[in-house]
Amino acid sequence: MTIHKIKEELGEHIGDKAMIKYSLGRNKYEKYEVVIEKLYNNIFLVRVGSGKEVQMKSFSYIDIITKTIKIDYDA
Repeated sequence: MTIHKIKEELGEHIGDKAMIKYSLGRNKYEKYEVVIEKLYNNIFLVRVGSGKEVQMKSFSYIDIITKTIKIDYDA
């Protein structure tokens, strides 16, 4: 998968809910229910939480290629 294809796929899901599984190493993971917000040249932003507990997190497209994160759009 190329960065261009990843950007296209993410672009189709801007504003949609997704589940991100982020690898911390040594079989440890964090899971986030997110909304994909914006795409930039090297990173993309997601919104985590709702109401007063909203956080923005950024990930790089390389994180997807190296399988540091996995995105499930059916969340």
